[in-house]
Amino acid sequence: MRLLVTGGAGFIGSAFVRLALRENWATRLVNLDKLTYAGNLENLAEIEADPRYRFVQGDVCDTPLVTALLSEEQPDAIVHFAAESHVDRSILGPAAFVETNIKGTFSMLEAARAAKTPRFLHVSTDEVYGSIDEPHDADEAYPLHASSPYSASKAGSDLLALSYWTTFHLPVMVTRASNNYGPFQFPEKLIPLMISNALEGKSLPIYGDGMQVRDWLYVDDHCRAIFAVVSKGEPGEIYNVGGSRALPNRAVVEMILDAVGQPHSLMKTVADRPGHDRRYAITTGKLETATGWKALVDFEVGLARTIQWYKDNPEWIRRVRSGEYQGYYDRNYLGR
Repeated sequence: MRLLVTGGAGFIGSAFVRLALRENWATRLVNLDKLTYAGNLENLAEIEADPRYRFVQGDVCDTPLVTALLSEEQPDAIVHFAAESHVDRSILGPAAFVETNIKGTFSMLEAARAAKTPRFLHVSTDEVYGSIDEPHDADEAYPLHASSPYSASKAGSDLLALSYWTTFHLPVMVTRASNNYGPFQFPEKLIPLMISNALEGKSLPIYGDGMQVRDWLYVDDHCRAIFAVVSKGEPGEIYNVGGSRALPNRAVVEMILDAVGQPHSLMKTVADRPGHDRRYAITTGKLETATGWKALVDFEVGLARTIQWYKDNPEWIRRVRSGEYQGYYDRNYLGR
């Protein structure tokens, strides 16, 4: 399969690129990435010399560029990861989320429609369902109730993508994944932030009571699900992707502190963020039935792998936390 991947230098995108080439899912893979703060070519060092691989620096909002790429490469499928993806950043500055997540998706859809691309997978999030009270779990037909500018921009782009199947018969599919974790994750999300701070003996900022519940999905399991949907999914369909391991944030942070030998007293309560969803929960039966996919990595195993990777790569952490990241961290946490 010939693939065009957008956002392939980010955390999930780079994991997909590495796995696609390692597992021979792709005979050709083109990675289009703007290289914003979370895009990092270091994440792709192991495959950069692979003759099947091509990197193009560019913006998904640049329709002429995308159109030219599709004409030149003629991919069998587009896997659209490129997005602004952090709730906290969307609260501090929503405009970038509308620009990239909605306008960028529109640009990609228009270019794919013109090129008659055979398959288009739009990668989304379970956050579009909003906070879900127990004992309910969201299936793919669950109402959308986005709480943040980030999740609202993703819900909007989901609906836009699906409309291109209904109206134009562009073979679009949507995946909605739960919280990902694993190596190479930018240290603004919960698990890499807590690991990197704990390894340095710094305080670990916990929003509110820390009892917000998230379902945790190892990034390679997510990537396998994405390829399963690209290969076997039906156009116009939505597929939830979850790890089936829901835990309160505080419990996850305690596991990290125990694993690195740091006291729980490093946890520091800070004011909760506005509109913070209390509980995410999704079903994955539709994906499993349609493709045979199942999550393979237990949370304890995946967390141990992830902690070890951060222990082994202090220079990677140091480089990605320089400059702009420190300004964001101070703006987001010090005032709380």
